[in-house]
Amino acid sequence: MPAVVDSSLHCSGAQGLKENWQKWSSEHQEYQKQNPFSHDTRPSVVGPQKGQDDYGKPPQGSMTEQRGKDAHTHISREVQELCEVIRNIGEPREKDGDGGDGRVIGVEFGKLFEHYVTISNKLVGILLRARKQRLVDFEGEMLWQGKDDHVVITLVQ
Repeated sequence: MPAVVDSSLHCSGAQGLKENWQKWSSEHQEYQKQNPFSHDTRPSVVGPQKGQDDYGKPPQGSMTEQRGKDAHTHISREVQELCEVIRNIGEPREKDGDGGDGRVIGVEFGKLFEHYVTISNKLVGILLRARKQRLVDFEGEMLWQGKDDHVVITLVQ
């Protein structure tokens, strides 16, 4: 004897699928209105404009914002670790230029490179970031292994 199929279950299942599809479709259409790369972008959607505080920043609470914060924390830790390494392997030197009697800690790039290569392969990038934060100082725009081995890197703080 063939199985009896309850037609009310079949209809409600199809109705549920239809409602879920319609909900997804509506949400997707709204998302596409916000997406600047979509052909459905509406000119009425206004994003942050140049000069506004949130221009060029990810939306608050987004994963992009969190990844940016995590990256900033990670780089800050690497800069602090670099300063600690310079403090440990560097030597006290006379402060140059200002004629003061102050002493600073300095290390040649070659020595720092040889020591630091076991810690990270991003030494030059971290040095540039530390200089931007005014934690270290050295001559030149960029440091090259071999060519700049005798350039002194000074710990400012």
